[in-house]
Amino acid sequence: MAGWYAVIILLLAYILSFVDRIIMSLLVIPIQSDLGISDTQMGLLMGLAFAIFYVAIGIPIAKLSDEKSRRIIVSIGIFLWSIMTAACGLAKSFSHLFFARIGVGVGEATLSPAAYSMIADYFSENKLGRAIAVYQSGALFGGGLAFIIGGIVVNFAINADSIALPIIGLLQPWQIAFIIVGLPGVLMALVMLTVKEPKRTGMKEEFGKSVSVRDTVKFVVTNWKVYIAVFVGFGMLAIPITTVFTWFPTYLQRVHEVSIAESGRVLGLILFFLSSSGVLFGGWLVDYLKSKNYQDSFFRVGLMAAVLPVPFSLFVSSLTNFDTTIALLCPFVFFASMPLAIGPIVLQIISPNQLRAQMAAIYMLFMNLLTAAIATTGVGFITDYLLHNDLAVGQSITIVNLISAPLAFISLAYGLFHYNKQLTKH
Repeated sequence: MAGWYAVIILLLAYILSFVDRIIMSLLVIPIQSDLGISDTQMGLLMGLAFAIFYVAIGIPIAKLSDEKSRRIIVSIGIFLWSIMTAACGLAKSFSHLFFARIGVGVGEATLSPAAYSMIADYFSENKLGRAIAVYQSGALFGGGLAFIIGGIVVNFAINADSIALPIIGLLQPWQIAFIIVGLPGVLMALVMLTVKEPKRTGMKEEFGKSVSVRDTVKFVVTNWKVYIAVFVGFGMLAIPITTVFTWFPTYLQRVHEVSIAESGRVLGLILFFLSSSGVLFGGWLVDYLKSKNYQDSFFRVGLMAAVLPVPFSLFVSSLTNFDTTIALLCPFVFFASMPLAIGPIVLQIISPNQLRAQMAAIYMLFMNLLTAAIATTGVGFITDYLLHNDLAVGQSITIVNLISAPLAFISLAYGLFHYNKQLTKH
């Protein structure tokens, strides 16, 4: 019971982190109108401003998570990212937003590496896929709730009057929305302290209790053929669903002329039900194939996930008919969500306990840099500088999705070959 209680609390924290992370994508148009910033700058705010420090601080924090109390580290992180999300609501310029988003990234960097490590200590290997998939579904539940609740909050805030506060000055409706969604995390930080720290399992004696960064790098280099496939392959597979989170609200608002609240409601429902079920199905499929003696099940499911969304990506973000777009978006989101828990699953299986959080942090470094550069900043760049048309944001989404799919497939096929080669040696 302690294990599933921990998963549920970590799931709620992950949901909250995505609400705070994703809310900006609903506010692109009012932020641009108020601050006069471009799509490329918005891409930086949604991508690299968050990701650079998220990944930079992630590895040293993960090292602490491999040695110290993971629940305390996560609790501090929740508090920090919540306060910095609220700080976005005080921003008066692009630079203010940029630095606040850095703070959100630093806070959220504490969560997943520690969470994956804790879950791996709570559950046996044959149940690990489902447990991590439940936790990972928080990203999709959170994304869905971010759009649903965020759409409601944004609609309320946008229709509200500006508020003049002493010292702070005038707050626009979009700023109020950031403050509303940011502050509840302070309570969640306290709830996290009720989670029991699990006993560490899967320790390798040759590493000792503390592992230096040099030892970590040496281990990755020694096993680089499998690890690089996991980092790059599953990182690339996160790009399609990231484009949905970051740019699809803008696409629906610009091309289909739906309101902020309506775009949030539609995307929120799709993500809440189809994306979360997709990631749970992916975790279940890994465990099922493993029960059938496919030890390489995670690579096999990853290869499926690289191929299945492609037909839908050709059309889903390039159509002007709203109903057809939504109909194609549903299977696209389901298949694109399948692999999201698999990268963390394989890392917890193939990595010694002393390195689990650090390996998760390295994986997230790759994933966030790839998604930030290609899915968020890349879409904005293509729209601004290659297509030169705000209404072409859908085509930009399609382009980056079609780039990511074959690169992911090649990386995972390479990893599958070398992983099976290693298995035959043992």
